[in-house]
Amino acid sequence: MRPKELCFLVAFHTTTEALALEDAARAAGVSGRLIPIPTQITAGCGLAWRMPISEKESMLRLLLECRLRYEDVYELTI
Repeated sequence: MRPKELCFLVAFHTTTEALALEDAARAAGVSGRLIPIPTQITAGCGLAWRMPISEKESMLRLLLECRLRYEDVYELTI
């Protein structure tokens, strides 16, 4: 089992929003991956983008610059 770590998550209303963020993050070189929503939170489509907490500012900038839609953001130890 991997040790738990503080992560930054972006949750989505729809799968389309999640896939749009995945494309934009990969193009911008922002690390992370789509994961099933952790049980600590809920979101419309059941997907979240997980990344190291160190990438938080890069992701917030990407969300704003690309006008990406999302449900909420979280800092979570998972």
